[in-house]
Amino acid sequence: MAEFLKIYEDKPNEAAIKKVVDVLRNGGLIIYPTDTVYGLGCDITNTKALERVAKIKNIKLEKSNFSFICHDLSNLSVYVKQIDTATFKILKRALPGPYTFILPGNNDLPKEFRKKKTVGIRIPDNNIAIEIVRMLGNPIVSTSIHDDDEVLEYSTDPELIFEKWQNRVDLVIDGGYGDNVGSTVIDLSGYEPIVVREGKGNTDIF
Repeated sequence: MAEFLKIYEDKPNEAAIKKVVDVLRNGGLIIYPTDTVYGLGCDITNTKALERVAKIKNIKLEKSNFSFICHDLSNLSVYVKQIDTATFKILKRALPGPYTFILPGNNDLPKEFRKKKTVGIRIPDNNIAIEIVRMLGNPIVSTSIHDDDEVLEYSTDPELIFEKWQNRVDLVIDGGYGDNVGSTVIDLSGYEPIVVREGKGNTDIF
């Protein structure tokens, strides 16, 4: 059964964050808060953990569209091709925030994602998520646990989330109530920004 761990978003406890990071480094799956809905995440460098996430979502790993959660813009260069000034300005303006940006992937992507031309990048405006990734030292792969055909409370109330997921993941973080609106998805892989999905993030900034 998963551990249920309370962490306060305004000042995440370092020992608690370390406990989360240890779970990730050992191939565990976590459910954690973001600035939108709660997410299901694992260490991007751990193949077995990635396969577990794909199995839960009932998709083939190589066909998945998981987001990469980074802690700041310097993280991007690890897996994304060099971006131009205009694109960088958009990212700088919007992040951290409730956006997923689709960007061209580079040749250093983990082998599971090597065939992908693009990747979805997130830097959520949530101290818990940011500190986990910062301490881990590399991005985590993430997917929303919100499903349109389920009761919305499952994506917002950590106790209900724990009830439902306790036997499928290793740790559930209680970071307070989440939102039930996903991130705004913007495709920056072409010549002009394209809004793929309108979510919590305001599209007027583009």
